[in-house]
Amino acid sequence: MARLPKLAVFDLDYTLWPFWVDTHVDPPFHKSSDGTVRDRRGQSIQLYPEVPEVLERLRGLGVPIAAASRTGEVEGANQLLELFDLVRYFVHREIYPGSKVTHFERLQRKTGVPFSQMIFFDDEKRNIVDVSKLGTKWCYLHSCPAWNEPSNPNSRIRCIHKGPSWTLRSSHLRHRTERKSGGHFQVHL
Repeated sequence: MARLPKLAVFDLDYTLWPFWVDTHVDPPFHKSSDGTVRDRRGQSIQLYPEVPEVLERLRGLGVPIAAASRTGEVEGANQLLELFDLVRYFVHREIYPGSKVTHFERLQRKTGVPFSQMIFFDDEKRNIVDVSKLGTKWCYLHSCPAWNEPSNPNSRIRCIHKGPSWTLRSSHLRHRTERKSGGHFQVHL
């Protein structure tokens, strides 16, 4: 059986939710009486549907989880994690503008986990490239076909392009990789 990572690190924008918190929505956020999270204009805000299941499964496997986001809307991002009840999953949060390398160096100092035993989930290739130079395993999440097309938050398939070692199937969190046509990997949720 494959070894589990010692730390799973998640980006926020277009990784946990289908928008950029600093440009696509309008903080502050609140939870309406029906439980819906809304922005200042009343726009409904949702997570990708698989997120709670994935985070719960990782926690159940004993894998600590951290957040690493370069957003300039630090307060709004933290507020969304609270309103979506996701804070309980994250042992550490590095949420501020700047290089993901800085985020990971701080996470490594805080946790003592070697970069090679971390896995990183992100939707931006530049972050994957930067963090992979540290020796971190990664999964490139691609849920938006093109930068100018909106992501579908109800999509039941999100692509994960090959990253070393661990790949994710949210309903099972398998420790193997499923190759699909086109040279990329997919997660079926």
